[in-house]
Amino acid sequence: MKISERILEGIKTALTDGKSEIKMFESAKEINEASAIMGSGSGVGGRVYFDDAFAAARYANPFRMASRQIIVNGSDAQFVAKVGNAANSTNPWGYTVNPDSGSPNIDTVIWQLPVRVISAQLPVREAVMDDVNGLDESIVQDLMMEFSQLEGASMGINNDQTGTTTISTGGTDGLRGFGSYNYGTNASFGTSGTAMTNGLHTIKTVTHDVTAIDYDSIVTIASALPAQYWSMPGTAWHVHPDFIAELRKLKDTANMPVYLEVGDADGGAVANLYGWPVIPNPYLQSPAVGAIPLILANWPRFITIGDNEDMTIEVMEQTQPGFITLYAEKRVVSTVRDVFAGVALQGV
Repeated sequence: MKISERILEGIKTALTDGKSEIKMFESAKEINEASAIMGSGSGVGGRVYFDDAFAAARYANPFRMASRQIIVNGSDAQFVAKVGNAANSTNPWGYTVNPDSGSPNIDTVIWQLPVRVISAQLPVREAVMDDVNGLDESIVQDLMMEFSQLEGASMGINNDQTGTTTISTGGTDGLRGFGSYNYGTNASFGTSGTAMTNGLHTIKTVTHDVTAIDYDSIVTIASALPAQYWSMPGTAWHVHPDFIAELRKLKDTANMPVYLEVGDADGGAVANLYGWPVIPNPYLQSPAVGAIPLILANWPRFITIGDNEDMTIEVMEQTQPGFITLYAEKRVVSTVRDVFAGVALQGV
């Protein structure tokens, strides 16, 4: 009896008796292809399903978390700081008029920086874009995060005075990172002017032994930030993760964690120090001789980041047969603005 006949017979039995068992076949020979279509696994029973595409998390630029951000729609940005005092430095009391008799007298400091560009080209096969769910959105979002990652690295360690134009942080084509500035016992503005050698400020520095990170060094740098910045919104520590790991290891004479003992709010993981939040920043330098692994600052005054209003993303079709090419660019400039609003810890 054919299989179709068996199915019909089973239906008739079910209608008359209320139940039926349908014997589909007596031997595999009746449906010799059954094992190929009734199995499971790759290539059996359907098409390939593509889950939505995603990109692994990147560490976006932490300098943007509290820094001052402005729009710069031009090729250069000039920064102006008013310095000096207006009142008579000998005796400012009373009605005597003594114009511009402070010590030092009123003046301005200026420096000018070019807007820098990060760019990328990304060819993608059209068939892949059609097949994979959400790939185009993932590519664009990850590209924006990659640009944020690149600018963070340039702000953290780049020296715009030296280096080739092909290194990852930009060198002379990159941003004015912390590798560009001078470090000393007192903060001061750099020379005034529009040349690339102007505006190279001196950032106040506390030194420490890289082989023996100690509690007193952290107290010293906390005290080194001028008191007028202590209670301002946006004051925070930016610390390289390797340095945070060393802080977590600090113990007292009873072998107890130091920062747990002083009341760290999260139980010793160093999320806050002396009331200021700790922001892990991998774009600073890992602890080493000469390195800057930690900066305490009032970031809205310390750093200014200027962005061009538009981030360009263009799709160029058929640049190669079967491909589309994404071209993206982002223009940005950054600088230490109020040099007195931050202090750095430097290894010796």
